[in-house]
Amino acid sequence: MENNGVEIEDTFAEGFGIKVSRIIITAATKHLAEITATEATGYGCSVIGCPAEAGIDTYVPPTETPDGRPGYAIMICHMSKDDLDEEIMNRIGQCVLTAPTAAAFNAIESDDGFATGSKLKFFGDGYQTEKDMDGRKMHVIPIMSGEFLVEDTMGFKEGVAGGNFFIMADSQLSAVVAAEAAADAIKAVSGVITPFPGGMVASGSKVGSKYKFLSASTNEKECVTLKDVVDTELPDDVFGMVEIVIDGVDEASVRAAMKAGIEAACTAHGVLKIGAGNYGGDLGPYQIHLKDL
Repeated sequence: MENNGVEIEDTFAEGFGIKVSRIIITAATKHLAEITATEATGYGCSVIGCPAEAGIDTYVPPTETPDGRPGYAIMICHMSKDDLDEEIMNRIGQCVLTAPTAAAFNAIESDDGFATGSKLKFFGDGYQTEKDMDGRKMHVIPIMSGEFLVEDTMGFKEGVAGGNFFIMADSQLSAVVAAEAAADAIKAVSGVITPFPGGMVASGSKVGSKYKFLSASTNEKECVTLKDVVDTELPDDVFGMVEIVIDGVDEASVRAAMKAGIEAACTAHGVLKIGAGNYGGDLGPYQIHLKDL
């Protein structure tokens, strides 16, 4: 199978379950909202080493935010409910409450949630108040620059992590340009994040290592500089390789993001093949076949 002359490998991306929270961060200006969202999602590439997987989902215009100001939807993901609770508390408390004019709202429909706002309110040291905002219970915390508003409860649900595809190209630069195009296209899909830097993964890994102290290590069969050293899985003419990894609120969102990203990558010069990473179905229950997209 081909797309715009690019070979689409007959394989699948293997996704697995993860707990997902989605939060809208607003501020007085779009610039401030974006800075705050960026800070709140930092150090969130992979739960292999980072405390959570996190990223900016999409820009939310003032006509669609709870307080009529520009905002960004962010997602924070973790395998553990308790760890996700802690990460949301830390990231909102340290990165959003501290940001001028910022506010935080729950942005996911769920029967499950964390008492984030009802805990953060105590920063007000007894001067905090409550208000209703179109059915949302908000805590109003007085701060030096004015007031910080945070919703009482932040919801979470079972989402899907590990959606992915490989971009194989004739050079490193060609692969990066294609990956940038893919990441930009995925930004238009709501309910997903690409948590790695710029949406791109340079260091695709495998489970385990020859070193007992490592739980993950470089995927040598996909390394372009090791093609003459190992039993490579790369074609002879591939000299650039970048992976895109996607987390989403559900499988449909991840599928839509993969489709948009692959189609965009296939328009870039020098792209030769699109593949995907899986563990033969042993990692998770979601198998997203590239040919189906």
